Amino acid sequence: MQNKEFIDNLIKAININSEIKRRKNNALNRYNTGKIVHKKQVAFHKCPKRNRWVFGGNRSGKTECGAVETVWMARGIHPYRENKDNVFGWVVSLSTKVQKEVAQDKILKYLDKAYIEDIIMNTGKRSSPEYGVIDTIVVKNSFGGTSRISFKSCEEGREKFQGTSLDFVWFDEEPPEDIYNECKMRVLDKCGDIFGTMTPLKGQTYIYDQIYLNASDDPEVFCLFMEWADNPYLSEDELKRLTASMSEEELTARRYGKFLANNKSMVYKEFDPSIHVIEPFDIPHEYYDQISIDPGLNNPLSAHFYACDYDGNIYVIAEHFEAGKEVAYHAEKIKEIAKNLGWPRRKDGNIEALIDSAANQKTLASSKSVTELFFENGISVNPKVNKDLFTGINRVKSYLKSADGRSKLFIFSHCTNLIREIKNYYWSEGDNPVKFDDHALDELRYYIMSRPENTRPQAKKTEIQKNKEKLYKQILRNRNK
Repeated sequence: MQNKEFIDNLIKAININSEIKRRKNNALNRYNTGKIVHKKQVAFHKCPKRNRWVFGGNRSGKTECGAVETVWMARGIHPYRENKDNVFGWVVSLSTKVQKEVAQDKILKYLDKAYIEDIIMNTGKRSSPEYGVIDTIVVKNSFGGTSRISFKSCEEGREKFQGTSLDFVWFDEEPPEDIYNECKMRVLDKCGDIFGTMTPLKGQTYIYDQIYLNASDDPEVFCLFMEWADNPYLSEDELKRLTASMSEEELTARRYGKFLANNKSMVYKEFDPSIHVIEPFDIPHEYYDQISIDPGLNNPLSAHFYACDYDGNIYVIAEHFEAGKEVAYHAEKIKEIAKNLGWPRRKDGNIEALIDSAANQKTLASSKSVTELFFENGISVNPKVNKDLFTGINRVKSYLKSADGRSKLFIFSHCTNLIREIKNYYWSEGDNPVKFDDHALDELRYYIMSRPENTRPQAKKTEIQKNKEKLYKQILRNRNK
């Protein structure tokens, strides 16, 4: 009897040990654990917003994000979001072929077979789903019920995407706009999530406008870019090999995940929202530096509040951006923001700001200049700004990414107009940027150009160098005698 009990316990111990090893070797358990972590994948999963997108190059790790997010939601084990039972979601691919080779393959990689309740196949065998085309996977949910992951193809057309309430939709690559809009309706009832992972090879489509530019200023929209260098699992040799085989245009989309711009080139290619756009935090008042204004009456007036820390990092912390208003209106709005921030004032009570030198000109509606009108309304503006376009652009670029690769310009996320303009600023056919929607960018340049230029400190000369200089000067004096 004792021998049987011993054998039973031994078998249990062996089974437990086997299960521990199986779980340890499971791809989902290894995902971003250990010493090597893909930081941008983690940032995507942690983001609480309901419409999240990863724009990434090939092999940047973007598809892994979508697959893991899908499995976590279906299993009810998401580490950063509220989990639910009986989850129903769609995985949308461009075609059944792409579904089988990409999204479906990744989900089967991360979904442990022990948690698959059932598989419904379109083609192929349930026993070997990786060789066929899956319709639906029924997944055991950690709350005790089951969830469903259904696969859809854009080839089916918009009509096949109607009539269902969903908890989530994962778009693997960019869908047609009508299907995207239909899927947004599908998650409406359940306040569900949409997330997409794509390489933007089609250029500036509706996704560029709705997600990247966030033209409607939707607070639930989030996006980030992934490039090869963000993937810690790619070797340097592999990066060099892939880079050498592609043109500059191919690298823009396939390495960096950037939008191809219909034969236009972005002025600020260095701009990366995941680096340069940050959530607001309490800035110490001693960092407060300057307000910069680009005036406009019919056109928008743009004003931003800038802070600078002791390391020379610049923070854009507040924004006023509005068109069709008089100077008095704008002055009140700027003073209101200044009051809320605790912005410093001069001894005479006025606020100081930089402004475009064109503000010295008289307006059509007044015998006074914009500069004078601002002064009368409590803002002393300085029109002596450096407006050199190319120098200013290069200085802004150096703050976005310095020679040593560091970023020194950070924009609070509620400064949406400045962010939009940076994203949508392109070179024209000549050597000038397209003069359109650049009011915030103009006053950003005025401020950056007001900053002292960083110069490398001169190294101290050694005694030998000093003696050499003395001898050289003595030789020159002797020659001139």
